[in-house]
Amino acid sequence: MPNYLKMELINTICALRSQGWSKRRIARELRLDRQTVRKYLRNASKPTDSPVSALQDASAPELQNHPLSIPGDGSAPDQNHPLSTLGKLVVIPTERPPNHSSGRPSKCEPHAQRIQAKVVQGLSAQRIFQDLILEVRFSGSYPAVKRFVQKLKARAPVAVQRIEVQPAEEVQVDFGTGAPILQPDGKRRKPHVFRMVLSYSRKAYSEAVLRQDTETFIRCLENGFRHFGGVSKTLNLDNLKAAVLKADWYDPDLNPKLASFCRHYGVALLPCLPRRPEHKGKTESSIKYVKGNALKGRTFTSLAAQNLFLAGWESTVADQRIHGTTRQQVAVLFREEKKALLPLPVDLFPCFSEAERSVHRDAYVEVAKAYYHVPAEYIQRTVWARWDNRVVRIFNQRWEQIQMHARLQPGQYTKVLGLGGGTGSLEQNIAYWLQRAGELGQPCAHWAQGLVQQ
Repeated sequence: MPNYLKMELINTICALRSQGWSKRRIARELRLDRQTVRKYLRNASKPTDSPVSALQDASAPELQNHPLSIPGDGSAPDQNHPLSTLGKLVVIPTERPPNHSSGRPSKCEPHAQRIQAKVVQGLSAQRIFQDLILEVRFSGSYPAVKRFVQKLKARAPVAVQRIEVQPAEEVQVDFGTGAPILQPDGKRRKPHVFRMVLSYSRKAYSEAVLRQDTETFIRCLENGFRHFGGVSKTLNLDNLKAAVLKADWYDPDLNPKLASFCRHYGVALLPCLPRRPEHKGKTESSIKYVKGNALKGRTFTSLAAQNLFLAGWESTVADQRIHGTTRQQVAVLFREEKKALLPLPVDLFPCFSEAERSVHRDAYVEVAKAYYHVPAEYIQRTVWARWDNRVVRIFNQRWEQIQMHARLQPGQYTKVLGLGGGTGSLEQNIAYWLQRAGELGQPCAHWAQGLVQQ
């Protein structure tokens, strides 16, 4: 694609040539190729003997007597002229009239109204380019559409409205990235940081977690409300899968467990639109604050150590700061907002997962990659398992509880036998039976000791 010089630069080339400058000097001072200088001088000399007058006749009226033009009467160049400073040429760009652009017009110009309507709909430049090809057989390129869309957006920026609430009206929640945790095997693992912010006072609660599933999310919400000592009227969050199954502004498909949690605590759930971080700007900026102030440059040995540090940082740093928007101390405003919070329910929310399980031949059922034993009469039968972060309960088909176990880590078993069919290690089994033999009398104890030695 050929490149064209701007009119003021062409005018400068011809003016300097009329002052007796050589083509080599013009090219060197303007940092142009000599062939380019020669071409424009040759084109300017065709219609008339005076290159400057020819350009002025062919140009817009505003180029007449432009400050860049140099008198062509053969006199020496004026050292005080704005084009010359100590023998070095300084090119001063001219101001273009409004809505004037140099170069060829964009191929998007004939479809400006169509493109503007699609920009208002929120379509991307890639989608607009595809629609133009299908609708009007657009022959331009995607970069041309992208540049045109950027210009339209720059001319009409979208205003973001600010929202402020009354005490206890809203709490905003979001997840961010936590500080690395050094595991025993030497590997580093980055947890998630749950951040819960009261919109009026900016009082916040932070908790580091390893997952973002529904169970963890609900427990974080519950811990946050318990930390505040009350419940807000509304809960503002984004469309994470643990909360919203299908996003919609008017009728979102909410996670049923989270909806039950909100009914239990008496809070209204208000998910914001997808890709609209400004709808929950208070927690967005709060996430940046905790990442940049509390956790940046730090590492921890465990998740509990990170949560312990976050709890201390909230009370000694975050609550004591003067907030940049409210211009008041966070702890002072929170004391005012706490009076308006709704009361907490008496009991915790019974959050759990449940599913059918088949009992294996070893009388175990698998729940979250861990194994829990049930009575032997249920082997090869189907039972129901209900579990949370603390316990696992097993029910028969009549929903009668038949077993309850503490939650185990993946790969662990609730009850296993050691060597010889006993519980525990071989040494523990030998010590147990020696004790039982000793209870029968001294001769039996000697006989058992001799048997072990033999």
